[in-house]
Amino acid sequence: MTLSDDGPTTLSPARIRFALLALALGGFAIGSTEFVAMGLLPNIAYDLLPELYAQSSADANANAGWIISAYALGVVVGAPTIAAAAARWPRKRLLLTLLTAFTLGTIASAVLPSFELVLIARFISALPHGAYFGIASLVAASLMGPGKRARGVALVLSGLTIANVIGVPAITWLGQLAGWRVAYLAVAAIFALTFVAVLIAVPWQAGDPGATMKRELKAFTRAQVWFALGIGAVGFGGLFAVYSYVAPLATDVTGLPEEFVPFVLVAIGVGMTVGNLVGGRLADWSVRRSMYLFFAVLAGALVLLGFTASSPYGLLAGVLLVGAASAALSPTIQARLMDVARDSQSIAAALNHSALNIGNSLGALLGGIAIAGGLGYVAPIWIGLVLTLAGALLAVTSFALDRSRARRGVAVPYATGAMHAVES
Repeated sequence: MTLSDDGPTTLSPARIRFALLALALGGFAIGSTEFVAMGLLPNIAYDLLPELYAQSSADANANAGWIISAYALGVVVGAPTIAAAAARWPRKRLLLTLLTAFTLGTIASAVLPSFELVLIARFISALPHGAYFGIASLVAASLMGPGKRARGVALVLSGLTIANVIGVPAITWLGQLAGWRVAYLAVAAIFALTFVAVLIAVPWQAGDPGATMKRELKAFTRAQVWFALGIGAVGFGGLFAVYSYVAPLATDVTGLPEEFVPFVLVAIGVGMTVGNLVGGRLADWSVRRSMYLFFAVLAGALVLLGFTASSPYGLLAGVLLVGAASAALSPTIQARLMDVARDSQSIAAALNHSALNIGNSLGALLGGIAIAGGLGYVAPIWIGLVLTLAGALLAVTSFALDRSRARRGVAVPYATGAMHAVES
């Protein structure tokens, strides 16, 4: 039995697939707006920072990286705030409101004239990001049925990863031909299309009637929530230290023409798409083992990329593996957060994206500092490795605390959300 716009009804399999596709389309639009700046970073720097670019393209690219960081910080601020404040809202109404904000914010990013104003627009347009993924994941999980929580999360995230295969390369190509502002207008059109799809396809679902701001924010009083946030914030920085500067890495280090950058983005996107689906399935099996496995693969992929980035084949293989391992971690970290947050599920579903976008901001910032310091475009890869290893260490510590609590007879969350022993 599932809720529709008109009340309780049994949804047909076709209607469920259509609803899931609409939710994933939102992920596609978000992936496009978040990641298109990576491929168009030199174009944005040239247009918005012309004087600095004339003096040093590397300095201009490093400063333009603040656009990536501003978006990431918007996600960090918006995800817990909106999720906690709107947990009682009917979920479909909340999704439509968030999509409206996305559309308007992306249009503003495309038309504002100065670097400073675009920076502000990117921050504002990012505010709905985490809340959308959080609420959409809860809706998808309810549509998928019991025992498929992480797969529901992965389905919504699949839109984001597919964006990296199709949307980001295509929009990057459009931006190279017609200008980066046209690229952002194309993204705004995808958000508008998503609004229509969600309006038509997604069934009505009530919000959580028992949710309060106080109950949702209680998640922040739990140490394991902070560990899970740290795992995502630090560990995911490994991906974004590389991804933020992949365009100049491909052109200046590998020696490829600018026209080849979309193919590098496709390789990352293919890896992310496959990794996300694998991660969702394995997280339903074991969050702990999956997290250890994917961190190990990510560290190995970064080492491979660091030593082979000067070769086109090494670059493509390296970024594909980095994308796959990173994307596999995302539903795994979200499952962990939903386990340890207990009854604060709305904010837990959104907090994952705050954590990952702290990683986005941190990776872009540290990579930019290294580049501006004259260390070159390979340096962010090694910074990414350090961040990945630090994230893995946080994961080991977090699960060690679980084992210690279990030995003392204290409740410990399993990957399924079940609890061990009696809650103290």
